[in-house]
Amino acid sequence: MRAEKQNISAEYITRLNASPYFIVVDYQGLKVGPITELRKRLLKAGAELHVVKNSIFRIAAKEAGVADLTGALAGQIAIVTGKQDVSAAAKALKTFSSEFDKPKLKFGYLNNQRIENKELIMLADLPSLEVLRGTLLGMLNTPATSLVRILNTPASQLARVLQAKADKG
Repeated sequence: MRAEKQNISAEYITRLNASPYFIVVDYQGLKVGPITELRKRLLKAGAELHVVKNSIFRIAAKEAGVADLTGALAGQIAIVTGKQDVSAAAKALKTFSSEFDKPKLKFGYLNNQRIENKELIMLADLPSLEVLRGTLLGMLNTPATSLVRILNTPASQLARVLQAKADKG
């Protein structure tokens, strides 16, 4: 392999090792303007899009410890990687794809587990991480609030009875 290809392969290996996930998309038919727009949207979601050559990426994926991708990489592909929430990147891809009919989600890997197209769409439909955290905190907070209310009820009733007695007398 030529030195340039080795450098590019090493860069992909570094990206794959730094990211807990990657998503493979078929970008065939997308022009420069829409790809730039997609990159901006993915950047807001904490992800990056890189157009890759299949043979070089296949070697890089093998070096990074991802399962053998022989046959899975065909056509014009781009790889989405990131260090944050995979559902945010999947949501950005799904939204963009619904507007432009491209790129097509092929598959992805999350923590070295292959994710198919349907599973990526399910990830995209999940609420954001902040919303999920808020919901969980609300669920955890509700029993504590109810417990405090129950514990305070007898004392507040006693206080009302005493206040009523004091108002009469």
